[in-house]
Amino acid sequence: MRDVTRASAALSWPNRITLMRLLLVAPFVVLVQQHHARPVFRHLALGIFLVMAVSDVLDGYLARRTGHTSRLGAILDPLADKTLIMCAAVLLSLPHSAVAGTRLPHWVVVLIVGKDLWVIVGFVVVFLLTGRVRVMPTRAGKLCTAGQLAMVTAVLISPDINRLALSAGTALGAGTALARGLWWATGALSIAAVVSYTRLGLGFVAEADRGGGNGPDATLP
Repeated sequence: MRDVTRASAALSWPNRITLMRLLLVAPFVVLVQQHHARPVFRHLALGIFLVMAVSDVLDGYLARRTGHTSRLGAILDPLADKTLIMCAAVLLSLPHSAVAGTRLPHWVVVLIVGKDLWVIVGFVVVFLLTGRVRVMPTRAGKLCTAGQLAMVTAVLISPDINRLALSAGTALGAGTALARGLWWATGALSIAAVVSYTRLGLGFVAEADRGGGNGPDATLP
């Protein structure tokens, strides 16, 4: 009976929504890869991306509202975020899948992917040093994720904004300018997140060295 209860808790609605986000990564990747063949694919990819972004907020809200928080959800949620963002960043930087006029520069991709790899490596290192696991997002990390979601959205929608701006007789390339501005913001937020998570991880290690690491949890997010 306890096993059934645990399985039910693990498959709570917040976790189901997170799993759905992970499953939607595959069609998103396919649509972005093929959007030059059919422009409508870019809009479909944008729609899927927005659904995934909204579901990211929804599953967190439901978990807090219903009290259905779990270690599985704490691991799956950032995993879904990182998988989506890393796939989107890499695809939007490649010549055959980038959006015309707003191809992501390599330095943005390096900062995005490098930040996530740094967090993952830090998670493993702190676990090995302390023997405990705890997923704890920081404010800088949350802002970084929000900035990355906004940047990918801006890149995918930039041709439409450019077209609307041109028809309205306003600034040319408004969509491109918005996307490029978010490149720099995302880069800065990625660096801030790395600093934040590094300080958090070092704090966990120092706490364990002082003998305060005997509780049930602790490490990098």
